[in-house]
Amino acid sequence: MKQTAVIGAGVMGETLLSGLVRAGRRVDQLLVGEKREARAAELEDRYGVAVVSNVEAAAKADTVALVVKPQDMAEVLDEIAGALRPGQLLVSLAAGITTGFIESRVPEGVAVVRVMPNTPALVDQGMSAISAGSHCDDEHLAEAEALMASVGKVVRVPEKQQDAVTAISGSGPAYIYFVVESMIEAGVHLGLPRTTATELTIQTLVGSAAMLAETGEHPTVLREQVTSPAGTTAAALRELEVHKVRAAFLAALEAARDRSRELASGS
Repeated sequence: MKQTAVIGAGVMGETLLSGLVRAGRRVDQLLVGEKREARAAELEDRYGVAVVSNVEAAAKADTVALVVKPQDMAEVLDEIAGALRPGQLLVSLAAGITTGFIESRVPEGVAVVRVMPNTPALVDQGMSAISAGSHCDDEHLAEAEALMASVGKVVRVPEKQQDAVTAISGSGPAYIYFVVESMIEAGVHLGLPRTTATELTIQTLVGSAAMLAETGEHPTVLREQVTSPAGTTAAALRELEVHKVRAAFLAALEAARDRSRELASGS
C-alpha cells in the first residue's frame, strides 16, 4: 500500500491534505509531518490521519509533499535527507526552490518534482504547474499530477518556465483581486451602494470566467461580442488603452518574473 506524506501543515498543506481526502485517498495511506502538538491534534481530529515527525513521514512514505516556506526548505531537507531513498518522490510546493537545490541535499536517485500552486486551491479551483527534476520518470510525474489534481487543474512545464508561471498564475489571483477592488470602488464612485457594486462585480467576474472556460472562445472574440460600435463598452476600453493598461500588465508580470528569478538565486 503506497503512502503519501504531507510535510508542513499550514494553510496550503492542509488544503492539499483535505483535497486528497475528498479525492478518495484513504486516511491510512496519508501521513502528516507536523511538530506543533496542538496543530497535530487538530489535524488528527479533523481528518483521522496519523501525524508523525518529519523524519518518520519521510521514511514511511513513497511520495512526500514538501509544503514548507522557501526559507525553511534547506533545514527541512537536512532533517529528512537521511530517511530518504532512491526512487522515492519528493514534490516541492515551495516558491522559487529549484529541483537542483533539492537534489543537491537529498540522496542520489530521489525523484523531485517542483510545483507552483496558487491560492484558489483553497476552494478546489487551483492552477498548478509541475516540472520534473533529473531523476523523474513518467510515473513520478503522473503521481505529482494526481496529487495536485485533488485541488484543481495541473499543467506540465519545463522548469525554465516556472518563473513565468509564478508571474501568471502564482501571483495572478492578486491581480484579479486588484481589478475587482478597483471596479467596486468605481461603482461606489458612480453612486452604487458598496454591497451592490460588490455583487455586480464578483458575479460579472464569475460569469466571464465561466464563459472563457466553457465556450473555449478566444478572449478577444468574447470582448468584441460585448463591444458595440461607439457604445459604452467601446468608450470604456478606449480609456483603458489611453492609460496603457495592457502595457502596465506586461510590465507588472515582467517584474513578478524577475523577482521570482531573484528569489530563486537567493537575492
